[in-house]
Amino acid sequence: MNAIPNRYKIVLVDDSTATLAQGKAMLSEHYSVYTAQSATALMDILDSVTPDLILLDVMMPGVSGFDVMKGLKADLRYKDIPVIFLTSKSEPDSEVEGFDLGATDYIIKPFSAPTLRRRIQAHVELAKAQAGLEGLVKERTAEVTAAKNAVISTVADLIERRDSHTGGHVARTRRYMRLLIDELLRRGKYKHKAAEWDAESLSFSAQLHDVGKIGISDAVLNKPGKLTDEEYEVMKTHVPLGADIIERMMKETKAHGTLGHALEIARTHHEKYNGSGYPEGLSKEDIPLFGRLMAIVDVYDALVSARPYKKAMTHMEAVGIIAGGSGKHFDPELVDVFMTVEEEIEEAAKLS
Repeated sequence: MNAIPNRYKIVLVDDSTATLAQGKAMLSEHYSVYTAQSATALMDILDSVTPDLILLDVMMPGVSGFDVMKGLKADLRYKDIPVIFLTSKSEPDSEVEGFDLGATDYIIKPFSAPTLRRRIQAHVELAKAQAGLEGLVKERTAEVTAAKNAVISTVADLIERRDSHTGGHVARTRRYMRLLIDELLRRGKYKHKAAEWDAESLSFSAQLHDVGKIGISDAVLNKPGKLTDEEYEVMKTHVPLGADIIERMMKETKAHGTLGHALEIARTHHEKYNGSGYPEGLSKEDIPLFGRLMAIVDVYDALVSARPYKKAMTHMEAVGIIAGGSGKHFDPELVDVFMTVEEEIEEAAKLS
C-alpha cells in the first residue's frame, strides 16, 4: 500500500494472518500500516520504507522476534526504530529479555483497538520528540564546533601573518596531514591508536603547531637571513610557549578533543625519531604519533618553500631528504606512508 503523506508508518510483523488483518483494521484509519508474516518479509519492507515504529511478534516459526530484534539493533539503519513486542501471554522472564534487547514496550494479544492505538501513539510521539531533541543537540554542537574551528583558524592565521617567511605554511601542512592520516587509516596502521580518530579534527588541530611563535620577537622571527646559534635557541622556545598557550586554552573549555591533539603536535613536532630533537629529546614511540606525523609534513613544507637565505627545493629533492631521514629524523613506518601519497602531497603543495 502507498503511505498517506504526513502519517506515521507502522510495520506489523506476525506469522498469523488473522492478527495481521485485525491489527491493520484497527490502525489503518490513523497510520500507514505495512504487514509482514516473517523476518524476511520485514527486511523486504525496510529496504524501501523507514517506519516510525515496528510491532513485532515474539513467537514466530523459524526466526523469533528476539532474533529479529538483535538483527535490527545491530544495523545502524534500523537500530533507532522503536519496537513493541506482541505476545499472547505475559511471561516476566520473556519481557525482561525483550527489554534487555531494546524493546520499547510489550502488548498482550488479543488487543483492543483503543488500547493499541494509544500505546502506539505514545511511543511514536516520544520517539519523534527524542529525534527532534537529538537533531537540536547536533545542530548546536555543529555551531559550537564551527565557532571553535573559526577561532583556531583565526589564531593560526594571525600567527602566520607575523612570520613573513612562511606564507601558506599552515594551510599546506593541514592538507598534508590530512593526506597522511587518510592513508594511515586506509592501511590500518597503528590501529590501536587510530580506531577513534576523526581525520578532519586531527588535520585541523595541526594548524596550531607553531602557535608559540606569537611569543618570539620580530627581530628573530622575521630576520632576513640565517639565525645565529643564540637566535636559534630563542626560536626553539616557540615549542614550550605553544604548549603553554594551548594548555591555557584547554583550561577555558571542556572540549579537549581538537585542542588535546593540537597540544601533542605543538609540544612534539620538533622531536626526532632517534632522540636528537627538541625540546625533550624524545625518541621512537615515546614521541606521540601526532607529533611524528607533523614532523614529516613540517619539514617537507620547509624544504619546498623559499626563504630569504635559501631557495625552494624541488618536490623530488624534498622527498629524497624525507626518505633519507627514515629511522633518524622520522618514523620509518610514517615515511613509508608519506612515500605512498607523495604525489598527492606534491599537488597539495601547489594549492597555495
